[in-house]
Amino acid sequence: MAFIKHAPADHPQATMVEAAGLRWLTQAAEDGGAPVVRVRASTPGTESDLGQLVLEELGSTNPDAAAGRRFGAALARTHAWLDRHAPSLDETGPDETGPDETGPDETRPERAAAREELGFGTLPPEHPAATPAYFGPAEQPLALGTQVHSSWGAFTAAERLDPVLQALEPSLAAADAKLLRAARDRIGSGALDDAEPPALIHGDLWAGNVLWTPTEAGEVQGVLIDPAAHAGHRETDLALLHLFGLPQLDAVISGYQQEHPLRAGWQERIPLHQLFCLAVHWLLFGSSYRGPTVRAAESVLRL
Repeated sequence: MAFIKHAPADHPQATMVEAAGLRWLTQAAEDGGAPVVRVRASTPGTESDLGQLVLEELGSTNPDAAAGRRFGAALARTHAWLDRHAPSLDETGPDETGPDETGPDETRPERAAAREELGFGTLPPEHPAATPAYFGPAEQPLALGTQVHSSWGAFTAAERLDPVLQALEPSLAAADAKLLRAARDRIGSGALDDAEPPALIHGDLWAGNVLWTPTEAGEVQGVLIDPAAHAGHRETDLALLHLFGLPQLDAVISGYQQEHPLRAGWQERIPLHQLFCLAVHWLLFGSSYRGPTVRAAESVLRL
């Protein structure tokens, strides 16, 4: 059995964007990361046909604490995967390859340049050219920026918050617009950046995008679906897991912390990493999300 999604007519590459994200996450899954729904086929939309994304159809069940801990540990390995594999974009070292037979000027500059391009906002290798990043529901995706930044704050401000605030501001009260802009500017200044390297993240990891499914071995595993995958800050995925009631959340965090501990104070930074998602919900789903978004922005200004 298969589960089929279609690209909206005004975003014909949306199926290809999602497929690229799933395949990138699958690379980490094959190296011990969180399981990912399998892509069977993907096609872009055309003038006569909607694009299709054909996925493996999965059953669902309720997780226990052990399943939560396993998922948390696996998610931590997904987040660590990109940093562990970054050296492959540079030289591999004499212990593995011996002397560099190509000479110092033939391949090393290209490898170094490739590594420099790995920053916050890096998109999956198969992301379609000249196509925005997308976030939000499949039938109503929000187009976002694609520039890569060395600063997480600069990336989040320019490529995530700016498109949302520009669309949202015409409907906002002046005080709300001023508050959100102030929070955006504090993030964009880099004042809240840290030493965390860009991590491969799901990017839209609210509770509904973790599918708890039974395995042939009789266990329950959490499977990633519907990503907005990119190189981001790993605390973003953890913050979004706190939205909308993920089952066994405490066990997930416990498993994560045992595998790849978070920097001290991560709980206080949850609103910082939820602000963009909450603002999107305000834009797409209405003013019932005003309160959570405003509170998140106020929290950012207190950090």
